[in-house]
Amino acid sequence: MKIPRSHPRYTSLMTREKLVRAWKAGIAVPEGLIAHGRGEAFDYLLGEETSAPALVAEKAAAAFLVRANDPVISVNGNVAALAAPEVVRLARTIPAKIEVNLFHRTQDRVNRIARVLRRAGAKEVLGLRVDARIPRLESRRALAQKAGIYGADVVLVPLEDGDRTEALVRMGKVVISVDLNPVSRTSRMATIPIVDEVTRALPNVEKFVRELREDPEEAARIARTYDKAGNLRAVYSFLNWRLRNLSRGPRKRKR
Repeated sequence: MKIPRSHPRYTSLMTREKLVRAWKAGIAVPEGLIAHGRGEAFDYLLGEETSAPALVAEKAAAAFLVRANDPVISVNGNVAALAAPEVVRLARTIPAKIEVNLFHRTQDRVNRIARVLRRAGAKEVLGLRVDARIPRLESRRALAQKAGIYGADVVLVPLEDGDRTEALVRMGKVVISVDLNPVSRTSRMATIPIVDEVTRALPNVEKFVRELREDPEEAARIARTYDKAGNLRAVYSFLNWRLRNLSRGPRKRKR
Protein backbone atom coordinates (compact mmCIF):
# COMPACT_ATOMS: atom_id res chain seq x y z
CA MET A 1 0.00 0.00 0.00
CA LYS A 2 1.31 3.45 -0.97
CA ILE A 3 0.91 5.85 1.96
CA PRO A 4 1.41 9.54 1.09
CA ARG A 5 3.93 11.34 3.31
CA SER A 6 1.39 14.15 3.66
CA HIS A 7 -0.95 11.85 5.62
CA PRO A 8 -1.23 13.15 9.23
CA ARG A 9 -0.72 9.59 10.56
CA TYR A 10 2.10 8.70 8.15
CA THR A 11 4.56 7.40 10.76
CA SER A 12 1.92 5.38 12.58
CA LEU A 13 0.57 3.87 9.36
CA MET A 14 4.07 2.98 8.14
CA THR A 15 4.76 1.24 11.44
CA ARG A 16 1.60 -0.83 11.01
CA GLU A 17 2.63 -1.68 7.44
CA LYS A 18 6.04 -2.87 8.71
CA LEU A 19 4.34 -5.18 11.18
CA VAL A 20 1.92 -6.54 8.59
CA ARG A 21 4.83 -7.25 6.23
CA ALA A 22 6.69 -8.91 9.11
CA TRP A 23 3.66 -11.10 9.82
CA LYS A 24 3.46 -12.13 6.16
CA ALA A 25 7.19 -12.91 6.23
CA GLY A 26 6.83 -15.15 9.29
CA ILE A 27 8.65 -12.79 11.66
CA ALA A 28 5.76 -11.33 13.67
CA VAL A 29 2.62 -13.17 14.77
CA PRO A 30 -1.03 -11.95 14.81
CA GLU A 31 -0.88 -11.68 18.59
CA GLY A 32 2.05 -9.28 18.20
CA LEU A 33 -0.04 -7.03 15.97
CA ILE A 34 -2.71 -6.91 18.68
CA ALA A 35 -0.07 -6.05 21.28
CA HIS A 36 1.22 -3.21 19.09
CA GLY A 37 -2.26 -1.70 18.85
CA ARG A 38 -2.57 -1.74 22.63
CA GLY A 39 0.77 0.04 22.96
CA GLU A 40 -0.10 2.60 20.31
CA ALA A 41 -3.21 3.55 22.30
CA PHE A 42 -0.99 4.44 25.26
CA ASP A 43 1.35 6.35 22.95
CA TYR A 44 -1.58 8.57 21.96
CA LEU A 45 -2.06 9.40 25.64
CA LEU A 46 1.66 10.13 26.01
CA GLY A 47 1.53 12.56 23.10
CA GLU A 48 3.63 10.29 20.85
CA GLU A 49 6.86 11.71 22.20
CA THR A 50 9.41 10.82 24.85
CA SER A 51 8.40 12.23 28.22
CA ALA A 52 10.82 13.62 30.81
CA PRO A 53 10.31 10.59 33.13
CA ALA A 54 11.06 8.26 30.19
CA LEU A 55 14.35 10.08 29.57
CA VAL A 56 15.28 9.60 33.23
CA ALA A 57 14.60 5.86 32.93
CA GLU A 58 16.51 5.65 29.64
CA LYS A 59 19.56 7.28 31.21
CA ALA A 60 19.31 4.92 34.19
CA ALA A 61 19.09 1.97 31.79
CA ALA A 62 22.26 3.18 30.07
CA ALA A 63 24.04 3.44 33.42
CA PHE A 64 23.22 -0.16 34.31
CA LEU A 65 24.15 -1.39 30.83
CA VAL A 66 27.60 0.25 30.79
CA ARG A 67 28.31 -1.12 34.28
CA ALA A 68 27.13 -4.65 33.43
CA ASN A 69 29.50 -7.60 33.23
CA ASP A 70 27.39 -9.58 30.75
CA PRO A 71 24.52 -7.54 29.25
CA VAL A 72 22.08 -9.09 26.76
CA ILE A 73 19.36 -7.57 24.56
CA SER A 74 16.36 -9.85 24.07
CA VAL A 75 14.56 -9.66 20.71
CA ASN A 76 11.09 -10.85 19.71
CA GLY A 77 9.25 -10.58 16.38
CA ASN A 78 7.87 -7.07 16.86
CA VAL A 79 11.27 -5.73 17.93
CA ALA A 80 12.94 -7.32 14.91
CA ALA A 81 10.28 -5.86 12.60
CA LEU A 82 10.39 -2.33 14.03
CA ALA A 83 13.86 -1.78 15.45
CA ALA A 84 16.46 -4.29 14.23
CA PRO A 85 19.01 -1.58 13.23
CA GLU A 86 18.50 0.22 16.56
CA VAL A 87 19.04 -3.04 18.48
CA VAL A 88 22.25 -3.81 16.58
CA ARG A 89 23.65 -0.29 17.04
CA LEU A 90 22.89 -0.33 20.76
CA ALA A 91 24.40 -3.80 21.20
CA ARG A 92 27.55 -2.70 19.40
CA THR A 93 27.82 0.48 21.49
CA ILE A 94 27.45 -1.14 24.94
CA PRO A 95 28.73 -3.83 23.85
CA ALA A 96 26.06 -6.48 24.53
CA LYS A 97 24.94 -9.82 23.15
CA ILE A 98 21.67 -10.26 21.25
CA GLU A 99 19.37 -13.23 21.83
CA VAL A 100 16.11 -14.16 20.11
CA ASN A 101 13.46 -15.16 22.66
CA LEU A 102 9.85 -15.87 21.68
CA PHE A 103 6.56 -16.76 23.33
CA HIS A 104 5.18 -18.16 20.04
CA ARG A 105 8.39 -20.02 19.29
CA THR A 106 9.18 -22.16 16.26
CA GLN A 107 12.68 -22.87 15.01
CA ASP A 108 11.77 -21.46 11.61
CA ARG A 109 10.62 -18.19 13.15
CA VAL A 110 13.76 -17.92 15.29
CA ASN A 111 15.88 -18.43 12.18
CA ARG A 112 13.95 -15.77 10.26
CA ILE A 113 14.38 -13.21 13.06
CA ALA A 114 18.08 -14.02 13.31
CA ARG A 115 18.42 -13.32 9.58
CA VAL A 116 16.72 -9.94 10.02
CA LEU A 117 19.20 -9.06 12.77
CA ARG A 118 22.17 -10.21 10.70
CA ARG A 119 21.00 -8.14 7.74
CA ALA A 120 20.91 -5.19 10.14
CA GLY A 121 24.57 -5.80 10.98
CA ALA A 122 24.59 -8.25 13.92
CA LYS A 123 27.72 -10.42 13.95
CA GLU A 124 26.32 -13.03 16.34
CA VAL A 125 22.74 -13.85 17.30
CA LEU A 126 22.00 -16.20 20.18
CA GLY A 127 18.83 -18.17 20.81
CA LEU A 128 18.96 -20.52 17.84
CA ARG A 129 20.27 -23.44 19.93
CA VAL A 130 18.91 -23.28 23.47
CA ASP A 131 20.63 -25.09 26.31
CA ALA A 132 18.93 -23.71 29.42
CA ARG A 133 15.50 -22.97 30.91
CA ILE A 134 14.50 -19.93 32.97
CA PRO A 135 13.22 -21.36 36.27
CA ARG A 136 9.51 -21.28 37.20
CA LEU A 137 8.41 -20.27 33.71
CA GLU A 138 6.25 -22.76 31.81
CA SER A 139 5.94 -21.05 28.41
CA ARG A 140 8.45 -21.44 25.58
CA ARG A 141 9.92 -18.10 26.65
CA ALA A 142 11.72 -20.16 29.29
CA LEU A 143 14.03 -21.50 26.56
CA ALA A 144 17.33 -19.61 26.61
CA GLN A 145 21.08 -19.91 26.20
CA LYS A 146 23.53 -20.12 29.06
CA ALA A 147 25.87 -17.80 27.16
CA GLY A 148 23.03 -15.29 26.68
CA ILE A 149 19.96 -14.38 28.69
CA TYR A 150 20.34 -17.23 31.19
CA GLY A 151 23.83 -16.14 32.23
CA ALA A 152 23.37 -12.38 31.87
CA ASP A 153 23.47 -9.95 34.78
CA VAL A 154 21.53 -7.20 32.93
CA VAL A 155 18.83 -7.97 30.34
CA LEU A 156 17.11 -5.41 28.13
CA VAL A 157 13.67 -6.73 27.16
CA PRO A 158 11.84 -4.46 24.70
CA LEU A 159 8.13 -5.25 24.15
CA GLU A 160 8.21 -7.96 26.80
CA ASP A 161 5.81 -10.37 28.48
CA GLY A 162 5.46 -9.70 32.19
CA ASP A 163 5.85 -13.31 33.26
CA ARG A 164 9.40 -13.58 31.91
CA THR A 165 10.30 -10.17 33.30
CA GLU A 166 9.23 -11.39 36.74
CA ALA A 167 11.10 -14.68 36.29
CA LEU A 168 14.33 -12.92 35.29
CA VAL A 169 14.11 -10.53 38.24
CA ARG A 170 13.56 -13.54 40.49
CA MET A 171 16.86 -14.94 39.16
CA GLY A 172 18.59 -11.80 40.47
CA LYS A 173 19.02 -10.05 37.14
CA VAL A 174 18.59 -6.35 36.44
CA VAL A 175 15.76 -6.23 33.90
CA ILE A 176 15.21 -3.16 31.73
CA SER A 177 11.85 -3.11 29.95
CA VAL A 178 10.45 -0.93 27.16
CA ASP A 179 6.66 -0.86 27.38
CA LEU A 180 4.24 1.97 26.56
CA ASN A 181 1.80 0.71 29.20
CA PRO A 182 2.97 2.09 32.58
CA VAL A 183 0.56 -0.14 34.53
CA SER A 184 1.42 -3.40 32.76
CA ARG A 185 2.88 -6.30 34.68
CA THR A 186 6.09 -5.79 32.71
CA SER A 187 6.45 -2.16 33.85
CA ARG A 188 5.61 -3.06 37.44
CA MET A 189 7.99 -6.03 37.61
CA ALA A 190 11.01 -4.66 35.70
CA THR A 191 13.97 -3.21 37.59
CA ILE A 192 13.99 -0.24 35.22
CA PRO A 193 10.73 0.23 33.28
CA ILE A 194 11.04 2.57 30.29
CA VAL A 195 7.61 3.89 29.30
CA ASP A 196 8.34 4.90 25.72
CA GLU A 197 7.99 3.69 22.13
CA VAL A 198 10.75 1.27 21.17
CA THR A 199 12.12 3.18 18.15
CA ARG A 200 12.44 6.31 20.32
CA ALA A 201 13.72 4.54 23.43
CA LEU A 202 16.59 2.51 21.97
CA PRO A 203 18.38 5.45 20.28
CA ASN A 204 18.01 7.46 23.49
CA VAL A 205 19.56 4.66 25.53
CA GLU A 206 22.37 4.39 22.97
CA LYS A 207 23.06 8.14 23.23
CA PHE A 208 23.26 7.92 27.03
CA VAL A 209 25.50 4.83 26.81
CA ARG A 210 27.97 6.81 24.70
CA GLU A 211 27.95 9.63 27.25
CA LEU A 212 28.23 7.47 30.37
CA ARG A 213 30.99 5.24 29.00
CA GLU A 214 33.18 8.34 29.28
CA ASP A 215 32.01 9.14 32.81
CA PRO A 216 31.99 6.01 35.00
CA GLU A 217 31.51 8.02 38.19
CA GLU A 218 28.30 9.55 36.82
CA ALA A 219 27.13 6.12 35.67
CA ALA A 220 27.71 4.78 39.18
CA ARG A 221 25.86 7.72 40.73
CA ILE A 222 22.84 7.25 38.44
CA ALA A 223 22.71 3.50 39.09
CA ARG A 224 22.90 4.14 42.84
CA THR A 225 20.23 6.86 43.01
CA TYR A 226 17.69 5.64 40.42
CA ASP A 227 14.25 5.44 42.03
CA LYS A 228 11.86 3.14 40.14
CA ALA A 229 8.81 3.94 42.26
CA GLY A 230 9.43 7.67 41.99
CA ASN A 231 9.97 7.44 38.24
CA LEU A 232 6.72 5.54 37.70
CA ARG A 233 4.89 8.10 39.84
CA ALA A 234 6.30 10.79 37.55
CA VAL A 235 4.97 8.88 34.51
CA TYR A 236 1.50 8.68 36.10
CA SER A 237 1.64 12.41 36.91
CA PHE A 238 2.61 13.16 33.32
CA LEU A 239 -0.32 11.12 32.03
CA ASN A 240 -2.64 12.88 34.46
CA TRP A 241 -1.40 16.26 33.20
CA ARG A 242 -1.90 15.15 29.59
CA LEU A 243 -5.45 13.98 30.25
CA ARG A 244 -6.35 17.19 32.09
CA ASN A 245 -5.10 19.23 29.13
CA LEU A 246 -6.98 17.05 26.67
CA SER A 247 -10.18 17.35 28.70
CA ARG A 248 -10.07 21.12 28.30
CA GLY A 249 -10.34 20.69 24.53
CA PRO A 250 -8.36 22.48 21.81
CA ARG A 251 -7.41 26.06 22.55
CA LYS A 252 -9.04 28.71 20.44
CA ARG A 253 -6.66 30.84 18.48
CA LYS A 254 -6.69 34.57 19.17
CA ARG A 255 -7.74 36.72 16.26
